[in-house]
This record gives sequence, C-alpha cells and structure tokens, in this order.
Amino acid sequence: MHDLVETKFSIGIIVKHKFLHFRGVIFDVDPEFNNSEEWYMAIPKEIRPRKDQPFYHLLAENKDIFYVAYVSEQNLLIDMDNSECCHPDINKIFSHYDGEKYIPHARTNN
Repeated sequence: MHDLVETKFSIGIIVKHKFLHFRGVIFDVDPEFNNSEEWYMAIPKEIRPRKDQPFYHLLAENKDIFYVAYVSEQNLLIDMDNSECCHPDINKIFSHYDGEKYIPHARTNN
C-alpha cells in the first residue's frame, strides 16, 4: 500500500523550469525520485533537487527541440504564458487544450 502524496502540479498543466529555458506539459508524476543515480548525479550540484519530493514527466520544448524531461517539483513553476505547447506527442496523450490545461484522452473500459 502506497501513501498518497500531495503534488503541487497536475497532469495536463503547462509548467516551466526555474533555471533552465524550457517549458512543457505534465503527462505523468512519480511521488518521489524514480530515475537512475547516474542521471541524478549529472545534474549540476547547485540545482540538484532533493529526491524526497514529486518528480514530473514533461513533454518538453524549448526554441530548438522537443524532448521528454524529468523534473523535480522544486524546480518547476506554472507557465503563466497560457500559450499552447507545440510538442508533437501531445495529441498521443491529450485530446485538447481548454485554455488552461491539456485534457487527457478519455480512457476506454475493457
């Protein structure tokens, strides 16, 4: 049985990184760090986050590329820009943007 973890951000919200120049749409959340130690140690020490907090999977973008990012809660802010993201995989997970957040596709019952 897992304890429930309260998160600051939810799936479909557009966020931006506090220090790095990218924004993205949250598509999944880990209640605490769940990546490799090698990945963690590659983060510059001055911005390396604590592991005991939610980490978010983002369909991320900057002015040059689209990619998937894994970011701690402490390093994210709500993106107040309110413009839609352009990541090419958005339509695979979300049905539409309602002006505030992306709405996931409805799940079908098997």
